[in-house]
Amino acid sequence: MPKWIRIGLIGCSIFMLTGWSDSRLPPDFKRALPTADVILDAGHGGIDGGTHWNGILEKDINLEISRKLYLILRSKGLKVILNRTGDYALSDDNRWHLTRSRHRRDLSQRRGLSDAIGAELFVSIHVNWSKKGNKRGPLVIHQAEGRSAMLAGFIQNSLNRQQQRFRLPQVADKFYLLNRVQVPSVIVETAFLSDPSDRAMLTSIPGQNRIAAAIADGIIAYRAVCP
Repeated sequence: MPKWIRIGLIGCSIFMLTGWSDSRLPPDFKRALPTADVILDAGHGGIDGGTHWNGILEKDINLEISRKLYLILRSKGLKVILNRTGDYALSDDNRWHLTRSRHRRDLSQRRGLSDAIGAELFVSIHVNWSKKGNKRGPLVIHQAEGRSAMLAGFIQNSLNRQQQRFRLPQVADKFYLLNRVQVPSVIVETAFLSDPSDRAMLTSIPGQNRIAAAIADGIIAYRAVCP
Protein backbone atom coordinates (compact mmCIF):
# COMPACT_ATOMS: atom_id res chain seq x y z
CA MET A 1 0.00 0.00 0.00
CA PRO A 2 1.24 3.53 -0.69
CA LYS A 3 2.61 5.48 2.24
CA TRP A 4 1.76 8.83 0.71
CA ILE A 5 0.43 10.50 -2.37
CA ARG A 6 1.42 13.99 -3.40
CA ILE A 7 -0.24 16.07 -6.06
CA GLY A 8 1.79 18.84 -7.67
CA LEU A 9 1.46 21.36 -10.47
CA ILE A 10 4.07 21.99 -13.15
CA GLY A 11 3.01 24.53 -15.69
CA CYS A 12 -0.55 23.50 -16.47
CA SER A 13 0.00 19.82 -15.76
CA ILE A 14 -0.87 17.89 -12.63
CA PHE A 15 1.35 15.05 -11.57
CA MET A 16 0.78 12.46 -8.88
CA LEU A 17 3.72 10.77 -7.17
CA THR A 18 3.08 7.68 -5.11
CA GLY A 19 5.44 6.58 -2.35
CA TRP A 20 5.74 2.89 -1.64
CA SER A 21 6.03 0.95 1.61
CA ASP A 22 9.41 -0.48 0.65
CA SER A 23 12.38 0.61 -1.42
CA ARG A 24 10.97 -0.79 -4.66
CA LEU A 25 9.73 1.84 -7.10
CA PRO A 26 8.02 0.89 -10.33
CA PRO A 27 10.34 1.64 -13.26
CA ASP A 28 7.62 3.53 -15.10
CA PHE A 29 5.00 4.82 -12.68
CA LYS A 30 1.97 6.56 -14.13
CA ARG A 31 1.12 10.21 -13.88
CA ALA A 32 -2.57 10.71 -13.29
CA LEU A 33 -4.88 13.68 -13.60
CA PRO A 34 -7.43 13.83 -10.79
CA THR A 35 -10.90 15.07 -11.59
CA ALA A 36 -13.31 17.06 -9.47
CA ASP A 37 -16.84 18.35 -9.41
CA VAL A 38 -15.69 21.43 -7.50
CA ILE A 39 -12.38 23.16 -6.88
CA LEU A 40 -12.41 25.17 -3.67
CA ASP A 41 -10.00 28.08 -3.68
CA ALA A 42 -9.11 29.17 -0.14
CA GLY A 43 -8.18 32.80 -0.77
CA HIS A 44 -4.76 34.24 0.17
CA GLY A 45 -2.31 32.31 2.39
CA GLY A 46 1.26 32.50 3.64
CA ILE A 47 2.77 35.96 3.28
CA ASP A 48 -0.51 37.18 1.80
CA GLY A 49 -2.84 37.57 4.77
CA GLY A 50 -5.64 39.34 2.92
CA THR A 51 -7.68 41.85 4.84
CA HIS A 52 -7.39 41.96 8.63
CA TRP A 53 -8.77 43.35 11.87
CA ASN A 54 -6.32 43.56 14.76
CA GLY A 55 -4.79 40.05 14.80
CA ILE A 56 -7.60 38.42 12.81
CA LEU A 57 -6.46 37.57 9.27
CA GLU A 58 -8.68 36.88 6.28
CA LYS A 59 -6.49 34.00 5.09
CA ASP A 60 -7.23 32.02 8.27
CA ILE A 61 -10.98 32.54 8.05
CA ASN A 62 -10.98 31.60 4.36
CA LEU A 63 -9.19 28.36 5.12
CA GLU A 64 -11.47 27.38 8.00
CA ILE A 65 -14.64 27.98 5.98
CA SER A 66 -13.15 26.19 2.96
CA ARG A 67 -12.23 23.15 5.06
CA LYS A 68 -15.75 22.95 6.46
CA LEU A 69 -17.27 23.41 3.00
CA TYR A 70 -14.99 20.68 1.65
CA LEU A 71 -16.23 18.19 4.25
CA ILE A 72 -19.89 19.06 3.65
CA LEU A 73 -19.62 18.66 -0.12
CA ARG A 74 -17.69 15.39 0.25
CA SER A 75 -20.41 14.08 2.57
CA LYS A 76 -22.92 14.79 -0.22
CA GLY A 77 -20.94 12.59 -2.62
CA LEU A 78 -19.21 15.34 -4.60
CA LYS A 79 -15.60 15.06 -5.73
CA VAL A 80 -13.87 18.11 -4.30
CA ILE A 81 -10.33 19.48 -4.39
CA LEU A 82 -9.20 22.10 -1.86
CA ASN A 83 -6.22 23.94 -3.30
CA ARG A 84 -4.75 25.07 0.03
CA THR A 85 -4.85 22.95 3.17
CA GLY A 86 -2.49 25.03 5.33
CA ASP A 87 -1.06 28.50 5.78
CA TYR A 88 1.17 28.85 2.73
CA ALA A 89 1.24 30.93 -0.41
CA LEU A 90 0.41 29.17 -3.67
CA SER A 91 2.85 31.52 -5.39
CA ASP A 92 5.65 29.50 -3.77
CA ASP A 93 4.62 26.48 -5.89
CA ASN A 94 4.68 28.47 -9.12
CA ARG A 95 8.00 27.99 -10.94
CA TRP A 96 6.59 28.28 -14.44
CA HIS A 97 5.13 31.80 -14.72
CA LEU A 98 7.96 34.14 -15.70
CA THR A 99 7.00 37.16 -13.66
CA ARG A 100 8.52 38.91 -10.66
CA SER A 101 5.07 39.59 -9.22
CA ARG A 102 4.29 37.25 -6.34
CA HIS A 103 0.62 38.21 -6.60
CA ARG A 104 0.46 37.31 -10.28
CA ARG A 105 2.22 33.97 -9.64
CA ASP A 106 -0.29 33.22 -6.90
CA LEU A 107 -3.28 33.92 -9.15
CA SER A 108 -1.87 32.05 -12.13
CA GLN A 109 -1.16 29.03 -9.92
CA ARG A 110 -4.80 28.96 -8.80
CA ARG A 111 -5.97 29.30 -12.40
CA GLY A 112 -3.48 26.67 -13.62
CA LEU A 113 -4.80 24.10 -11.16
CA SER A 114 -8.33 24.65 -12.44
CA ASP A 115 -7.24 24.38 -16.09
CA ALA A 116 -5.29 21.16 -15.51
CA ILE A 117 -7.90 19.33 -13.45
CA GLY A 118 -10.89 20.30 -15.55
CA ALA A 119 -13.35 20.61 -12.69
CA GLU A 120 -16.99 21.50 -13.26
CA LEU A 121 -17.00 24.49 -10.89
CA PHE A 122 -14.50 26.87 -9.31
CA VAL A 123 -15.51 28.52 -6.01
CA SER A 124 -13.13 31.01 -4.37
CA ILE A 125 -13.70 31.83 -0.69
CA HIS A 126 -12.91 35.31 0.65
CA VAL A 127 -13.83 37.83 3.34
CA ASN A 128 -14.97 41.36 2.57
CA TRP A 129 -13.94 44.71 4.07
CA SER A 130 -15.30 48.24 3.87
CA LYS A 131 -14.24 51.59 5.31
CA LYS A 132 -17.93 52.36 5.72
CA GLY A 133 -19.26 50.98 8.97
CA ASN A 134 -22.69 50.06 7.61
CA LYS A 135 -21.58 47.36 5.15
CA ARG A 136 -22.71 43.87 6.11
CA GLY A 137 -23.58 40.53 4.58
CA PRO A 138 -22.46 38.27 1.73
CA LEU A 139 -21.63 39.14 -1.86
CA VAL A 140 -21.05 36.65 -4.68
CA ILE A 141 -19.09 37.86 -7.72
CA HIS A 142 -19.27 35.89 -10.96
CA GLN A 143 -17.96 35.65 -14.50
CA ALA A 144 -19.90 37.46 -17.20
CA GLU A 145 -21.28 34.11 -18.35
CA GLY A 146 -24.65 32.43 -17.91
CA ARG A 147 -23.71 29.36 -15.86
CA SER A 148 -21.50 31.41 -13.55
CA ALA A 149 -24.33 33.90 -13.03
CA MET A 150 -26.69 31.04 -12.18
CA LEU A 151 -24.20 29.52 -9.73
CA ALA A 152 -23.71 32.93 -8.11
CA GLY A 153 -27.46 33.38 -7.82
CA PHE A 154 -27.97 30.09 -6.00
CA ILE A 155 -25.09 30.73 -3.58
CA GLN A 156 -26.13 34.37 -3.01
CA ASN A 157 -29.73 33.38 -2.24
CA SER A 158 -28.59 30.70 0.19
CA LEU A 159 -26.22 33.08 2.01
CA ASN A 160 -28.90 35.80 2.04
CA ARG A 161 -31.24 33.43 3.87
CA GLN A 162 -28.52 32.37 6.27
CA GLN A 163 -27.54 35.96 7.14
CA GLN A 164 -30.99 37.55 6.71
CA ARG A 165 -29.72 39.96 4.08
CA PHE A 166 -30.92 40.90 0.61
CA ARG A 167 -28.16 41.39 -1.92
CA LEU A 168 -27.80 40.57 -5.58
CA PRO A 169 -24.76 38.87 -7.12
CA GLN A 170 -22.32 41.12 -8.94
CA VAL A 171 -20.71 40.49 -12.31
CA ALA A 172 -16.91 40.58 -12.28
CA ASP A 173 -15.08 43.58 -13.68
CA LYS A 174 -11.35 43.39 -13.02
CA PHE A 175 -10.83 39.99 -11.43
CA TYR A 176 -7.94 38.00 -12.90
CA LEU A 177 -9.20 34.62 -11.73
CA LEU A 178 -12.75 35.02 -12.95
CA ASN A 179 -11.57 36.36 -16.28
CA ARG A 180 -9.17 33.44 -16.84
CA VAL A 181 -10.72 30.30 -15.33
CA GLN A 182 -12.46 28.29 -18.06
CA VAL A 183 -15.30 26.78 -16.00
CA PRO A 184 -18.25 28.41 -14.19
CA SER A 185 -16.57 30.41 -11.45
CA VAL A 186 -17.49 32.64 -8.52
CA ILE A 187 -15.79 34.56 -5.75
CA VAL A 188 -17.75 34.31 -2.50
CA GLU A 189 -17.23 37.28 -0.18
CA THR A 190 -18.72 35.55 2.85
CA ALA A 191 -19.23 38.62 5.08
CA PHE A 192 -17.53 41.85 6.21
CA LEU A 193 -14.67 41.56 8.67
CA SER A 194 -15.05 45.32 9.22
CA ASP A 195 -18.53 44.89 10.72
CA PRO A 196 -18.70 43.77 14.39
CA SER A 197 -21.70 41.48 13.88
CA ASP A 198 -20.28 39.89 10.74
CA ARG A 199 -16.88 39.59 12.40
CA ALA A 200 -18.35 37.67 15.34
CA MET A 201 -19.91 35.23 12.88
CA LEU A 202 -16.76 34.89 10.76
CA THR A 203 -14.54 34.13 13.74
CA SER A 204 -16.79 31.61 15.54
CA ILE A 205 -16.96 27.92 14.71
CA PRO A 206 -20.79 27.88 14.64
CA GLY A 207 -20.78 30.93 12.35
CA GLN A 208 -18.24 29.38 10.00
CA ASN A 209 -20.30 26.17 9.96
CA ARG A 210 -23.44 28.08 8.98
CA ILE A 211 -21.62 29.95 6.20
CA ALA A 212 -20.11 26.74 4.82
CA ALA A 213 -23.48 24.97 4.93
CA ALA A 214 -25.16 27.85 3.08
CA ILE A 215 -22.53 27.86 0.32
CA ALA A 216 -22.85 24.08 0.02
CA ASP A 217 -26.63 24.37 -0.32
CA GLY A 218 -26.17 26.88 -3.14
CA ILE A 219 -23.70 24.64 -4.99
CA ILE A 220 -25.95 21.59 -4.63
CA ALA A 221 -29.01 23.54 -5.80
CA TYR A 222 -27.08 24.71 -8.88
CA ARG A 223 -25.95 21.18 -9.73
CA ALA A 224 -29.52 19.94 -9.47
CA VAL A 225 -30.45 22.36 -12.27
CA CYS A 226 -27.19 22.11 -14.23
CA PRO A 227 -25.90 18.54 -13.62
